[in-house]
Amino acid sequence: MRTPLSQSSRPIDIGSRLELFVDDYLVDRLHGATRILHQPAAQEVVMRFTDPWEGNSCGSFTIFQDGDIYRMYYRGLDVDWTKKDFKVHPEVICYAESSDGITWGKPSLGLCEFGSSRDNNIILDGPKTQSFVPFRDDNPNCASDALYKAVAYEKMYGGLYAFKSANAIHWSLMADHPVITDGAFDSTNLAFWDSVRGEYREYHREFRPGKDERGNKNGRDIKTSTTKNFLEWPTPEWLGYSPGRVSELYTNGVLPYYRAPHIYFGFPTRYVDRGWTESTLALPQLDYRRVRASWGERSGTAVTDGMFMTSRDGYEFDVWPESFIRPGLRLTENWFYGDNYQAIGLLETNSHIEGSERELSIYSQEAVEQAENVERLRRFTMRIDGFVSINAKLSGGEVLTKPMTFQGSKLALNFSTGAAGGIRIEVQDPGGTVVPGYSLNDCHEVWGDDLARVVKWEGGSDLSGLAGQPVRLRVQLADADLYSIQFR
Repeated sequence: MRTPLSQSSRPIDIGSRLELFVDDYLVDRLHGATRILHQPAAQEVVMRFTDPWEGNSCGSFTIFQDGDIYRMYYRGLDVDWTKKDFKVHPEVICYAESSDGITWGKPSLGLCEFGSSRDNNIILDGPKTQSFVPFRDDNPNCASDALYKAVAYEKMYGGLYAFKSANAIHWSLMADHPVITDGAFDSTNLAFWDSVRGEYREYHREFRPGKDERGNKNGRDIKTSTTKNFLEWPTPEWLGYSPGRVSELYTNGVLPYYRAPHIYFGFPTRYVDRGWTESTLALPQLDYRRVRASWGERSGTAVTDGMFMTSRDGYEFDVWPESFIRPGLRLTENWFYGDNYQAIGLLETNSHIEGSERELSIYSQEAVEQAENVERLRRFTMRIDGFVSINAKLSGGEVLTKPMTFQGSKLALNFSTGAAGGIRIEVQDPGGTVVPGYSLNDCHEVWGDDLARVVKWEGGSDLSGLAGQPVRLRVQLADADLYSIQFR
């Protein structure tokens, strides 16, 4: 059994890593302050799916930066709920590119035929390619013909298949058999190279049997496994959750956070079905919901939205029970089963506000499987590291960290305050005694809004004399949010 990281009695060695307050890993006590989840802001629609090989059921969006190119992969699929065979055309895998993560193009690749033409952006079709999810393999021992890898599933044969590519466009199977078979898989599954731990990790969907501690059906959930060899995976394990499972989860969207790869960020899809309640009847397009429900009641009554969770070991996740991306106030085409599935991947992009710092772009699908093809991929934005903060009102609050050791000479904060707000930091020894010269009174109040502001005391900002020694931080905040810290 794994020992939870928080149970260690030794000082936490954070070195010079960026540490975010997405969990209570560094937090000992909060007084008058709290950790809060921040939701991203909706921006423009970056893509619509009107080509014949796309359709109203596009999905499994995967996005990553590859040098100067932003790459996107997605499923092309059209469905008609009024027909017995509701798939209008077979599923295909499509590709798009961008130079900025905002404006996307669909190159004509000439690889696959659709409707007697190869003038399309399809990279794969046929069996074993469903919910195709690729990644760039940064394993230093990676073979040149497999610089990019992917997993996809085949319902008939019940498993995940492994793919490889030398250029991210031309793909081939790595084995003629599924490499992972213990799961349900009929969702977006993924794998990646974990550079911190030196191994491959995968996450996929499965049905967890039984009921949770509140007596609710477990249902849709997530499993994971790791390997040194991409083709040989051990028996997967269920994820654990703190404070516990809050709902059924469809996709997982788990990846190492690019600025702090020792922390896994997950963006799962919550699945909720409360049946034909009065609120269900008040949702948009009731008649069309009943059409979808003719294929199975949940197709008309279930709803989905985006969530956020994090982990330090890849197995136990702190999951926020509140929605990360809500369906929203749109009056039509929303609050349907299939909406708000978040794309796999975060992109750092130029700000949508002129003269501002760069920001994070997150992508989510909407208006899925409507009678008319109006499906869209929308971009959402938030500040870098801005998922969770320690927040205090103007009346003030404080956080005391656990004992830690660090490497570096300066302490930088990612923070935001109001005009009358501010942050002060005191350095203590593990017993709570103030380190001379680093008291709250010695600290110059930090206020404003910055991604990496260096803290200064009366004697300056130099902390090199304390590097390697156990210390703890006492942080006082007023009308302020603290997102992350880093010793540099």
